[in-house]
Amino acid sequence: MEQIAFGETGRSTTRLGFGCSSLMGAMSRRESLAVLDWAYDAGIRHFDVAPMYGYGEAESCLGEFLQGHRSQVTVTSKYGILPPKNTSLLSAARRFAVPLVKKLPGFKERIARTAKAVTRTAEKASFTPGQAKASLERSLAALRTGHIDLWLLHDVSVADLNDDSLLSFLDEEVQRGRIGSFGVGSGGAEISDLLVERAAYCRVVQYEWSVLKGERKLEGALTGTAFRIHHRSLANAFRMLGDALNNDKERCRRWSDSTKTDLGDPRGLARLMLKAAFVMNPGSVVLFSSKNPRHIQTNVDVADDPSLEAPAKELYRLAQAEREQLFASGRGQARYPYL
Repeated sequence: MEQIAFGETGRSTTRLGFGCSSLMGAMSRRESLAVLDWAYDAGIRHFDVAPMYGYGEAESCLGEFLQGHRSQVTVTSKYGILPPKNTSLLSAARRFAVPLVKKLPGFKERIARTAKAVTRTAEKASFTPGQAKASLERSLAALRTGHIDLWLLHDVSVADLNDDSLLSFLDEEVQRGRIGSFGVGSGGAEISDLLVERAAYCRVVQYEWSVLKGERKLEGALTGTAFRIHHRSLANAFRMLGDALNNDKERCRRWSDSTKTDLGDPRGLARLMLKAAFVMNPGSVVLFSSKNPRHIQTNVDVADDPSLEAPAKELYRLAQAEREQLFASGRGQARYPYL
């Protein structure tokens, strides 16, 4: 796979990265480790995790995987959304829930809602050096590593960054070698404001991107600045665009002709939407998450396939040109407010 310089970390990594948000959820530790092995064997060398992923256990799971691969891969972890307080209770509950979900799939949504309620915390990260240091040390211990390549301030806003000593702490940790670089991960509107008002924190910016995104303010703020990482190029956007095209056969036919791809086939649409994230964001890392080895390999193939570049650009052009008409009824905006 294509490798690029990973921001200011001094390392290189693959442009396609694996998001670990689904680890240790409805999967056992053994199954989660198998997913990580599939991603690595397919050629992926970047892994993105956070303390709150997997009900607080994803970092530990990734840490076990890293024992055989640390020098070959890059890792992002985060600080800002606090990990759940009930990890021991959740561990016991998962041992019961995972087999039940496999036998009775209808319980999956109910169990997910219950787990979300249990993991909810009223405490919000204070974005102070003391709390940041404690979080970094917990992540280093869970990941079983002496350094994290990239450490992001998770779901942060301008209003959160009022303590200038936090920036000094981050710079000191880079000098100590415990983090390779740092940045911010948040929504597009927050990233725009951070780039303007807290640029020193924005060595790296991580945010959602899809062919449906309309982020003119953000694009202007990004000119000539931070290294970028993108996620959710498919997810809700894929479902939304797929529904819109299925409900408008004439547009689907016209777009399919223009891209020379059958966009009525979900596989064709997904391939072009993912490829567009690479083509329209050169030099960036694109994250995805999957529990399916076939899907993981397909995404790797898409990242490496130059024949998809022109049709992916055309899909992006069409989506941006007709974005308002696609969802003129307002139902799309109501259902998918991130657009």
